[in-house]
Amino acid sequence: MATLIKSKLSNKLSNAATAVSNKSQAKVSGMFARMGFQAATDEEGLGFAACDDLDYDHRQGMQMDIMTSEEMGGEGAGDGEGLDGDSHYQRDGTGPPHSTSKDGSATSELSEVKPKITAWEAGWNVTNAIQGMFVLGLPYAILHGGYLGLFLIIFAAVVCCYTGKILISCLYEEDEDGQLVRVRDSYVDIANACCQPRFPTLGGHIVNVAQIIELVMTCILYVVVSGNLMYNSFPNMPISQKSWAIIATAALLPCAFLKNLKAVSKFSLLCTMAHFVINVLVIAYCLSRARDWAWDKVKFYIDVKKFPISIGIIVFSYTSQIFLPSLEGNMNKPSEFHCMMNWTHIAACILKGLFALVAYLTWADETKEVITDNLPPGIRAVVNLFLVAKALLSYPLPFFAAVEVLEKSFFSEGGSTPFPDCYGVDGRLKSWGLTLRCTLVVFTLLMAIYVPHFALLMGLTGSLTGAGLCFLLPSLFHLKLLWRKLQWHQVFFDVSIFVIGGICSISGFIHSMEGLIEAFRYNIEE
Repeated sequence: MATLIKSKLSNKLSNAATAVSNKSQAKVSGMFARMGFQAATDEEGLGFAACDDLDYDHRQGMQMDIMTSEEMGGEGAGDGEGLDGDSHYQRDGTGPPHSTSKDGSATSELSEVKPKITAWEAGWNVTNAIQGMFVLGLPYAILHGGYLGLFLIIFAAVVCCYTGKILISCLYEEDEDGQLVRVRDSYVDIANACCQPRFPTLGGHIVNVAQIIELVMTCILYVVVSGNLMYNSFPNMPISQKSWAIIATAALLPCAFLKNLKAVSKFSLLCTMAHFVINVLVIAYCLSRARDWAWDKVKFYIDVKKFPISIGIIVFSYTSQIFLPSLEGNMNKPSEFHCMMNWTHIAACILKGLFALVAYLTWADETKEVITDNLPPGIRAVVNLFLVAKALLSYPLPFFAAVEVLEKSFFSEGGSTPFPDCYGVDGRLKSWGLTLRCTLVVFTLLMAIYVPHFALLMGLTGSLTGAGLCFLLPSLFHLKLLWRKLQWHQVFFDVSIFVIGGICSISGFIHSMEGLIEAFRYNIEE
């Protein structure tokens, strides 16, 4: 008897040690891959490498280490515990596949379970998305809004934090026992659920169109900012801003041949660290001129014509909603999502407000669209070169995501799309697939040449897709799906956000379009 007990105890300890070893090994070996993936999702609301349908493909491209679940059958597995957290989260919302043994009992096959991320890692993801390169345009927003611009930075942080939470709540429904169950996986699923039963796919199409617009506009912004920075870094060279944009695009042509983001993601973390250093350098220079700060220039006034553009700039700097459903689904403790959203947006609000105010106080009415253009020539050239490198290395992220959405929407087998698949049986890119990618690169170049205005393009994108994805749609979906369960103050918040977001979106879009049309006509005449 003692021998039997000793044998069972030994088996249990051995199984437990094996499980812990497997989990530890997968966690350590997957750490840098996860960091690389999260860094690949950095950039200004770009989290696009992890958004919605793209999440699965990108993680496969990253070739992240996986953990396998233990078999349910057997003496040791019967006493073992499952993996911590929501370990069976998949795109279709189901658990791992099951097979039936010969005697009819259900057993779990060795299935791929994607590694989960902690709340800190998720916060790193969100921080990269909302505190990226486009923060350099915020001082220009203060130029046209004064203290109201600072208030808007705080207001946008509060609203985007709230809409991110209610968007995630739309992924869940209560079961018969009153427990919340995740029944949807993406922003598109939420949109489609709101349009059922008459138009079951309309909402998803709307979200995809908004996503494509934001991705392509982000690519254009990277080309514009690269040309702008190089031109202002070397003003004595006989090269125009348009020529610099063409040179930058020539360096980006290899993006047309990308099959995954594995190679690009290796540089993303380095780029993020470089951007942090650049922000510190800018703030340090501004603090060195604290005696000359122009406090009297910051007033309670707005430039009626240009302030709506500033609204779009500020909103665009907070966009992250599009990839939040995927991020929350991959957290090992989804219950910590709300806390993570709180501290990331509080930190973003403080840092953005201080950066915008300090930079504006330093240069006042001479503040330019990209704040680094105000630096002295020597420092400006070094800082701008780092920023150009960061912009060029960041370009493949939204570009690849836009190509993925376009290919899945218009190019796939089975007759569900207008055009055939872009890839052959051997996985090689076909001619029309390469043409699609090259056309997208050239389109971003043409837009950057004819509308080389960073603030206008950023304001237009924020007003059109940023306000829609961050303000309008989350509040509308929340009201539609959870109407009967909401309290009166929640209904009031949702309606207020929808109305305010609509007004800001329309006004910003109109003023941005007016400025873009004028700029386009001017460049055509030249």
